[in-house]
Amino acid sequence: MHKLGPILLFLSISAAAACTGEIDGEPFTGPPPNPYEELERLQREGPPRYTSRVHGCTKMRYRTLGNVLASRGVLVAATGAETSAGRIYADGAAALGAPNYGARARETIELGLATTSKMFDIFVQAAPEIIAGMPNRIECSGAQLFDPLNRCNADGVSCLLGMPATSAHLQICDQTVARAADVESGKRLAVAVLAAAAHTCE
Repeated sequence: MHKLGPILLFLSISAAAACTGEIDGEPFTGPPPNPYEELERLQREGPPRYTSRVHGCTKMRYRTLGNVLASRGVLVAATGAETSAGRIYADGAAALGAPNYGARARETIELGLATTSKMFDIFVQAAPEIIAGMPNRIECSGAQLFDPLNRCNADGVSCLLGMPATSAHLQICDQTVARAADVESGKRLAVAVLAAAAHTCE
């Protein structure tokens, strides 16, 4: 029944359009759609209710990103090196779509390529601060991202993501560390990859 339902519904709409020449009062000018092609599209892309949620994902707000970074031990108000996460966050406000109140411009909600790249840069630079500061954060209850053998810790990854870590998360984390040129670079990249995936709808 579930497989025949979409076909029967589509055939009934097509039949109605063929009889009246209109759909919802609008003239029907094109050829009737192929119900089998429509069914194939639904099976490939999913129902509209699902696809609208996937493609309707907006970016994290600028202030929210700062709060997330601060809650994981990053010094957002840093004024030191230009390559620090705090400086990139502050200097990259425009690329991150922050509101410009002086120009009366609201915050951008679209997740564009420039915003995604800038967020990843921030997560890469913030990774050492996150790794070092996480055990001291109340939000993380003393969890550490890596154990003494440089393996990814489920509690630490869960705190980083803001959701329970799955075996897939831990596998990606461990593989990223193992495949890097050195352990420290691998840890840094693993944190950035997981954080970016969690906060950019990936």
